Amino acid sequence: MKYKTWLYDWLENYIKPSSKKRTYERYFQICSLHIIPKLGEYNIVDLSVIELQKFIKSLLISGNLKTCKELSANYVNIIISVIQNSLKTAHLVGVAPEYIANKIKRPKTVEKVVECFSSQEQKTIEKYVLNCKKDKLFGIVLCLYTGLRIGELLALKWSDIDFAKGLLFVSKTCYDGNDGRKHIRIIDSPKTVNSRRVIPLPKRILPLLKNLKKRSNCEYVVADGDKAVFVRSYQRTFELLLKKLGISHKGFHSLRHTFATRALECGMDVKTLSELLGHKNATITLNRYTHSLLKHKTDMMNRLGKLL
Repeated sequence: MKYKTWLYDWLENYIKPSSKKRTYERYFQICSLHIIPKLGEYNIVDLSVIELQKFIKSLLISGNLKTCKELSANYVNIIISVIQNSLKTAHLVGVAPEYIANKIKRPKTVEKVVECFSSQEQKTIEKYVLNCKKDKLFGIVLCLYTGLRIGELLALKWSDIDFAKGLLFVSKTCYDGNDGRKHIRIIDSPKTVNSRRVIPLPKRILPLLKNLKKRSNCEYVVADGDKAVFVRSYQRTFELLLKKLGISHKGFHSLRHTFATRALECGMDVKTLSELLGHKNATITLNRYTHSLLKHKTDMMNRLGKLL
């Protein structure tokens, strides 16, 4: 059997029924754009570790289909995972005589640099959002005080907020998709099991949310009039806001990092922060925000030094 034939069977019969729709779509894209054009014509029995390793090397040198330059090590590792998953299943069901993909040497990944806004930049953003008359921008401030991912924010409904107890319930996410005719918003389960969480809302945010709800004509907290907002559209809105305020460009996810950094600066323990962010465990949080923790400890030591 040719590898491309197996990949299509594997995607349709093993990944599609058991994975989130977004995962299936991502795997399908990886197979179609990267794996099948280079390895698809091989018979599965003829695939060797050497051929697979040559393919990985080519991705690291010129795998970017737009620039013909290197793909990031992080993305190449995702491609390797797809190859390993598909070939492991092929071996388990008897399509491949042995499983060899576990011998692929993975490139070393690099932890992404955590970018966050300074305290002054945060104040500038908050002041503008709270004083302007564009209600849909309030989601930016909400992220600064809850650490929500953009998909979680735009999937948030008023019914997900308990105003009496001051709690926000994260139970879904959304992303931009296409139904074959037009762009659509797709509501899905959260990124991971741990992403389902309850976040206490700061007291200063509650009255602002209550007033926003009174003016709202939509079931979603972040809306453009009576319509829900697309992820890419909101990202673009945020980009334009930063440009207007003269703040250097940072991705929307930096709002989440800013929340985490401010929380650590205020003395929040890593375990609590991990639960609020929806991380699998505190180790992930610790590794991601080591720099912020170190800076906080350094500042504390400097203040202590002034007292001595």
